[in-house]
Amino acid sequence: MVITWIDDALDHNDQQRQAMKAAYPASDQLSQLNGAQRALKIARHSPCAICDGSCPALHPPREIEVVLDQQVTNESSLGDLGQYGSDADDDDSDLPYLQTCACGHDVRNHNADETELEPVEFARRTRVAIRLDEMLHDVGKLLDFSYTDVDIVSLRRQMRIPVSLVSPRIRTTSSPEQQPSSPASSVLSDPPQPPNKRRRISVSSLSDADEDDEDDEEDRPLAVRMAMKTSARPEKTSRPPASKRSGKTRGKTTHKGQTAPTSVIPPTEAEQAQMNGVVNGMNGHTNGIKVEDMMDENQLTRLAAGVTVDSGARASAGPPAKTEKIAVTEMRRGVIQVTPVENDSQPRSTVILIGMKTLFQKQLPNMPREYIARLVLDSNSRGLAIIKRGFKVVGGICFRPFPHRGFAEIVFFATASADQEKGYGGMLMDHFKAHIKSAYPGMMHFLTYADNYAVGYFEKQGFSKDITLDRSVWAAYIKDYEGGTIMQCTMLDKVDYLDKPNIISQQQEAVMTKIRQMSKSHIVYPGLPQFQPGELEGVTLDSKDIPGLRESGWTHKMALEEIRPAPRNADTYYLERILKELQVHPQAWAFLVPVKAEEVPDYYDVITHPMDFQTMEHKLETNQYSSVEAFVADAQLVFDNCKSYNPETTIYHRNALKVEKFLKDQLLDDMKRES
Repeated sequence: MVITWIDDALDHNDQQRQAMKAAYPASDQLSQLNGAQRALKIARHSPCAICDGSCPALHPPREIEVVLDQQVTNESSLGDLGQYGSDADDDDSDLPYLQTCACGHDVRNHNADETELEPVEFARRTRVAIRLDEMLHDVGKLLDFSYTDVDIVSLRRQMRIPVSLVSPRIRTTSSPEQQPSSPASSVLSDPPQPPNKRRRISVSSLSDADEDDEDDEEDRPLAVRMAMKTSARPEKTSRPPASKRSGKTRGKTTHKGQTAPTSVIPPTEAEQAQMNGVVNGMNGHTNGIKVEDMMDENQLTRLAAGVTVDSGARASAGPPAKTEKIAVTEMRRGVIQVTPVENDSQPRSTVILIGMKTLFQKQLPNMPREYIARLVLDSNSRGLAIIKRGFKVVGGICFRPFPHRGFAEIVFFATASADQEKGYGGMLMDHFKAHIKSAYPGMMHFLTYADNYAVGYFEKQGFSKDITLDRSVWAAYIKDYEGGTIMQCTMLDKVDYLDKPNIISQQQEAVMTKIRQMSKSHIVYPGLPQFQPGELEGVTLDSKDIPGLRESGWTHKMALEEIRPAPRNADTYYLERILKELQVHPQAWAFLVPVKAEEVPDYYDVITHPMDFQTMEHKLETNQYSSVEAFVADAQLVFDNCKSYNPETTIYHRNALKVEKFLKDQLLDDMKRES
């Protein structure tokens, strides 16, 4: 009886020990993972959707020990221990997989619900998660759920829906809505193919933050940029409300203030004032001077009359100089340098190529490591690398030149995570163009297959989805694959791409010179006596008697026209975002414009109430939608018409179902965010 009691106690302890363990999939092969294992890997690197930012990724409770589901059994130097008894009690192969996070929510709550994600998006996130696990395995931290580094944090940003697919419903009107730059989101529709048939998609790890400062200005009209840089006080704007990611999400990555840890003693009032730049003039710093104190009598008079004084000062000052980017400063100081490289078996080249390979493998999770290594080290490939303090590669571009065809294919393009906001990406692309013009004088075209994370960046660098290069030139050299967007860039022979700031500055000065020649803002007319103090009330004034009004180009017809467009509410901007997402959907090409009667003669006999995205865009621009429901009804009409006219076996019918599901998912996600 004593022996039986001891055996029962040991069994109970074993059960408790087993209950305190949970398995984690060790495999890094997509084909060897089932749906639940893929979801667990995704959740391990995804924030909890319920905890509202407090849980950055799934991590086990303290009482749970996580082990790999495939432990190595032949590590013992004692050989086969089976002769000494069974080890079944110590086998971890039948352990349940980790399902619950320390935050109290399960795998599905960590954005890993396969039923809610599209199969393509679920597969993409799985590949990113696998690459993250590979990086953790390389540093021996695969089972350390609290470990992060710069590369891990950067790559985890891709565990979210691309910014272009996130359209939060905005109910505020406080600030303008920003169109996200790409970012930087990636969706590959196909699983990895064998290397000899692999789609070479130039996945750019560059976020839009790399070009934020420059692009924010370049997206605005020139006059607005000049006014922003010379204005002494902020002005009100009537632009639409802001919408942030998610991005590329558009939004744009900005520098956000960090919340100070509670263990840090808050600064004193004097320290806070010093950090904010508020200093006492007695401490050796000059006090701030009001704008009015720097004006002469003439400028004060003009200011009192309601005339801006910026135009006069700008006439001689010219366009203000842009703040120099960190990349340019580091290049000038010799901290970094851009160098061409190829596999010529030289030690220096080998070190740089290995650095580029490692960088691409870290930043491009959708590309298998072996495939990246094969292409980077291929003798037919060429590269351009940013090296820092010796041979440390912090940015690189791998390309394949075809001089006899007049174009080059960009294969990989990435910068290090820690340096993506320094302007390395734009600088590297400028040096790449200059290098091509120098090394291959007759090669003026670039082609690349870009995914959703890279399209925005390449557009900023002069690439376009409109392919003007004849297909016969490149079709036999770059295979046309589905799932990627082929983009082209054609260089201008007269442009020195390493001198872009000076060229743009000259263009701005030329435009401002023309504006100053046509402008009459320097002419100041006396005020109208009818509105002076002491004058009689109710005095009318003919518009032709107002000095300077006709000289400004005003006509009586302008008084009869609407001064400003009708105000637009938050729903309008939200619907614009939704419609834009529908228009760029890969399966929405058949719904973009009205069906042509000459191409489908009987279409309008069957469909009595036609609708398409172009018509919806016109109705949206002319404020014909009174509510979101009316917009959704028109969108549903597009899908219903397509399904009614086309049989279920046709691609049109199938595409209508896909885009319809996409719209419903978007609306459902937005409703969840609001609630």
